[in-house]
Amino acid sequence: MNKPVLPMSSLSLKLPTADRKIEDYRLAASRTFPAKLEGTLNRVAFSAAHVVADPLADNDPWLTSAIDWDRTIAFREHVWDLGLGVAEAMDTAQRGMGLDWPTSLELIQRSVKAAKAKGNALVFSGAGTDHLAVEDAKSIDDVIRAYEEQIAAVEKAGGRIILMASRALAKLGRSADDYAKVYNRVLSQVREPVIIHWLGDMFDPALSGYWGTADLDTAMDTAVAIINANAAKVDGVKVSLLDKQREIDMRRRLDPKVKMYTGDDFNYAELIAGDEQGFSHALLGIFDAIAPAASYALSRLAAGDQAGFHDVLGPTVPLSRHIFKAPTRFYKTGIVFMAYLNGHQDHFTMVGGQESTRSTLHLAELFRLADKAGLLSNPELATRRMKTVLATRGIEP
Repeated sequence: MNKPVLPMSSLSLKLPTADRKIEDYRLAASRTFPAKLEGTLNRVAFSAAHVVADPLADNDPWLTSAIDWDRTIAFREHVWDLGLGVAEAMDTAQRGMGLDWPTSLELIQRSVKAAKAKGNALVFSGAGTDHLAVEDAKSIDDVIRAYEEQIAAVEKAGGRIILMASRALAKLGRSADDYAKVYNRVLSQVREPVIIHWLGDMFDPALSGYWGTADLDTAMDTAVAIINANAAKVDGVKVSLLDKQREIDMRRRLDPKVKMYTGDDFNYAELIAGDEQGFSHALLGIFDAIAPAASYALSRLAAGDQAGFHDVLGPTVPLSRHIFKAPTRFYKTGIVFMAYLNGHQDHFTMVGGQESTRSTLHLAELFRLADKAGLLSNPELATRRMKTVLATRGIEP
């Protein structure tokens, strides 16, 4: 059976195409998703949330960050209203790509405070070693001390921890024993179970060879052994390798008490839906950009409506694959652009000047895919803002 074609709207604009032409693009009819969670969820779902830059700050964006704290926290309240948790101060918040540790800690403190005011909304925060410059890390003990410092700071703020992958450990760790030493020591000290983050080198080239080897099969053996040995201290594992079969294999090997949080922004719909042997929870950067649709889809899944879940979430996957295309580390630009199109901020300016990392063609295709998935919450506003961005890049409306 042919899939029905969405009716078209009356809105249109000129968009560039790959053959260097300009097309008249007419928007599809919009979809509307609830602004707050309706029903319940049977998956734990986190949105790794972005930060809103302050475009009027008198700073040098490549060197220092300036955050619009009001808009940044307001976006987190939007996520919480939808029944999703916030994964705070992660790579989606440009951690290590514009956001340093002191600013990250302030973000964590503000977010944890806002979550408590919201009625103990769900928030876990990234603790890593990024205040330790890689060139200054001389030993495994240096890495351990760096982790301990950030963990103590997050716990002092009242936060739960996502244990981030460490660039310093990637540099110094030569074997499974090195990684076991670090994780065993650090996990033995945490107050509450943490989420361990395995971030692939497509997201951060400095993490190449994590777990002491470039061989992913061996790396997984090491990771699973360490996690299962510390299962009482591990709430779950977020895997960001963009390889669905590896995630499935890993979740089947984990201690039953340990959750698998998909970080696969290419295949999340089927991984969350799961199979007869299990499913993945979610900790995803793309859930920042598609939070209302994600919330509604997950509520349909919890209600036993698999078809409704896939009807909503399935069309978002092409957009996510586009936003996270190589070089994947530049995906934050697409996330912030979606926030701008959907009215969560008044500008397309990013910490570190990262709005420049994607081309005009990339942004145009993002607009098309977001429209086709029904993800433009106010199509008139989105169209007007898209025209504004295009005009700054030489394409007149």
